[in-house]
Amino acid sequence: MSLLTPSKVRALLADHGLRPRRALGQHFLADPNTARRIVRLAGIGDGAHVLEIGPGLGSLTLALAEAGADVVALELDERLASVLAATLAEAGVGADAVRVEVGDALEVDLAAMLDDDHAEWHSVSNLPYNVATPVVVRLLEEVPRVAYLLVMVQREVGERLAARPGSRAYGAVSVKVAYFAEAEVAGAVPPTVFVPPPKVESVLVRMTRRAEPPVEVPSPARLFALVRAGFAQRRKMLRRSLRPALGDGVAEVLTAAGVDPSTRAEALSLSEWAAVARAEAVAA
Repeated sequence: MSLLTPSKVRALLADHGLRPRRALGQHFLADPNTARRIVRLAGIGDGAHVLEIGPGLGSLTLALAEAGADVVALELDERLASVLAATLAEAGVGADAVRVEVGDALEVDLAAMLDDDHAEWHSVSNLPYNVATPVVVRLLEEVPRVAYLLVMVQREVGERLAARPGSRAYGAVSVKVAYFAEAEVAGAVPPTVFVPPPKVESVLVRMTRRAEPPVEVPSPARLFALVRAGFAQRRKMLRRSLRPALGDGVAEVLTAAGVDPSTRAEALSLSEWAAVARAEAVAA
């Protein structure tokens, strides 16, 4: 199958009078080798079921179809969705292989878009930089049938999603991702493979959903609230940053959890954050 090249991407934009919209973070993948590499790293083969968010003009969509995947392609920009449908038709890809949907990935019912006949889905996407983190979090929290994710995001965002305790990139979203999935940076993507090229580097992040969370807590929502509170003032010791959430008994709760009150949020692993949530519930 012929995939999109830089000249083809520019021609499609010109033919339809389109310009990439900075507000939507539109940078179109225009390198067949990169598109096929993403499909390969995602482990996509014949018959795989894939949710692609932000397909744009269809560079990655075509590579997924070439591999034999059944794809639901969700595009926010109605103008691009119509061009995508035409590009797929020109390549001989039918609606039975790729279903194009128009909608906002932060608002539509993602779970309802996925065929109930298939219990396991992949999400393989070149995510718009401005919504990458909330889209990933929404998939993990609300769409359990998406068992595997491979997303292309800005390097800083990707490193944060897969960060380990103690690293500079480690933050509240790192803890949340670790609760739901095993995550790793699977590779780098240079700006030169996009039209127009972004001013930042990109990475591919692979996430494999856990069958069960690795920790037990009274309330996941409360766990994440504590984590957010701790990282809201990451330079402060936990006995100070968590005082608004835990009150005057903050030191006692942390000590009961086996956590040094003078520790900072970035030093705590998921299991240690879970211990804090359990200790708070006991003290309540």
